Amino acid sequence: MAVKVLPVARATMLEMFDRLVTIRKFGTRVIDLFREGVIRGSTHTYIGMEASAVGACTALRPDDYITSTHRGHGHCISKGGDVRLMMAELLGKATGYCKGKGGSMHIADVDMGILGANGIVGGGMGIATGAALSAKMRNTGQVCVCFFGEGGNNQGALHENANLAAIWKLPVLYFCENNHYAMSMSVARATAVPDIATRAVAYDIPGVNVDGMDVLAVFDAVSKAAERARAGLGPSLIVATTYRFEGHNIGDPQPYRTKEEIEQWRQRDAIERFRKYLLSERIATREETDKVEQAVDQRIEDAIEFARQSPEPDLSTLEEDVYA
Repeated sequence: MAVKVLPVARATMLEMFDRLVTIRKFGTRVIDLFREGVIRGSTHTYIGMEASAVGACTALRPDDYITSTHRGHGHCISKGGDVRLMMAELLGKATGYCKGKGGSMHIADVDMGILGANGIVGGGMGIATGAALSAKMRNTGQVCVCFFGEGGNNQGALHENANLAAIWKLPVLYFCENNHYAMSMSVARATAVPDIATRAVAYDIPGVNVDGMDVLAVFDAVSKAAERARAGLGPSLIVATTYRFEGHNIGDPQPYRTKEEIEQWRQRDAIERFRKYLLSERIATREETDKVEQAVDQRIEDAIEFARQSPEPDLSTLEEDVYA
């Protein structure tokens, strides 16, 4: 009897499931905390889009880089970020990643290769290209994944950076998370080319479409693009088709889409889809997946307690770590 070869090691797939669930539960509790009035500033959850970040970041090495967006919680968790420090940052505490000064849209952990979430649409593109240039000059074999949405796809910065990266064969992956709406603007109304990946032709780089609700499909696409980049063949444009289940931000009434549309996408929930795969392929049991969820619940509650008990930033630190 032939031994079935798994597409990814079992331990890795269980870690992927853990991170999918962590992103979902983190986002759900953030909504609760925002409504409680303890979250500082606006926040944008990643609920529904979990497979995109988890698949992409699992394909990376620990020393690789990512740049993120205003919807960056999922990217940070997927790259190994500490949920305690994330939660403390959202609550504006001194123990947060940015000492309470960045909030939801500006979480960074340079030691983990997380070069920062960014409140500016397309703001991470130049940073990612620069990081890739640095990796090439140092000959480290590192790559950088630049996350952005389909709204950021129409920013001029993408085209300037993609052109430069293509000319210099930089190890950067431009990763477009097409969740169909830039705030309330439908991608169909804002983008002339229906297939965003075809824009890669202008820079003579690969343009790849992937199901962003399938964590293993995303993993495969990013693995191949990263291998190509490490070989010195330059950048790729990856477009993951995904969907956010919640509004653009907390409090968005969402008049631009129907409940029926949201429900149709919920039927493709990446977490349940991956759970069914793990169970059907006998990679994990229901008891094992339930234990993962229970452990994640405890981890998130511990993070919330850590954040609640953490001190407020001292006024004397107001001008520290501030750059202009």
